[in-house]
Amino acid sequence: MAMPQLPQLGFDEASETMNDPKIIVALDFPDYQQALDFSRKTSPEQCRLKVGKELFTSAGPALVEKLIDRGFDVFLDLKYHDIPNTVNKAASAAAKLGVWMLNVHAMGGTAMMQAAREGIEVVARRPYLIAVTVLTSMSQDDLTALGVNMPLPRLVERLARQAVDSGLDGVVCSAQEARGLRASLGQSALLVTPGIRPEWAAADDQHRIVTPAQALADGASYLVVGRPITRHQDPAEALGMIAESIS
Repeated sequence: MAMPQLPQLGFDEASETMNDPKIIVALDFPDYQQALDFSRKTSPEQCRLKVGKELFTSAGPALVEKLIDRGFDVFLDLKYHDIPNTVNKAASAAAKLGVWMLNVHAMGGTAMMQAAREGIEVVARRPYLIAVTVLTSMSQDDLTALGVNMPLPRLVERLARQAVDSGLDGVVCSAQEARGLRASLGQSALLVTPGIRPEWAAADDQHRIVTPAQALADGASYLVVGRPITRHQDPAEALGMIAESIS
């Protein structure tokens, strides 16, 4: 049974109306100190920050709390995928940390996504909850090797629809899928797009990539950018160039 649609409650609607940076910097660092040092080179007015598996495993909740204390909105990118009860408890713990956004794997199924949504209701201003559809590093050949014969675009759309119908705020998707998903899911759905690469940056291990300006034009809500900023010789300069390209 589908979970009833609840109002789109912003994490902090007043502050987002005043300042809503579109760039989410992926903190691709192995430890607490490097991540904290990077955060001192920018400000909450310029970007939001994403803490993923490597950094969270190394630095733990203490880093997330420190970044929040410094005024940053934090996207906790742990891609929960487990039995519904476990995901419910994990989502609740993340919400209590005060994160701005967290995510789950859509392939965990409707019951799991509904449990995650219920889990974040433990706080007055719940975080945004989004779902990963298909990782941007995966190609059609990768899906076929796993025994998934559905065309990649159709699989992404099906998973995205299930996520929104389960009460989630939107999805993580390739920017190449943003235009179609925006048309399918409507204007209220959040589309968070990794695999963003400026013209001057290397593709690295991302296959389905798009430039920042094109991603926003195609309907993306927020852009996740990691190595083009964090591995640049001057991260602040790189962030500034990307911000200028989408201003």
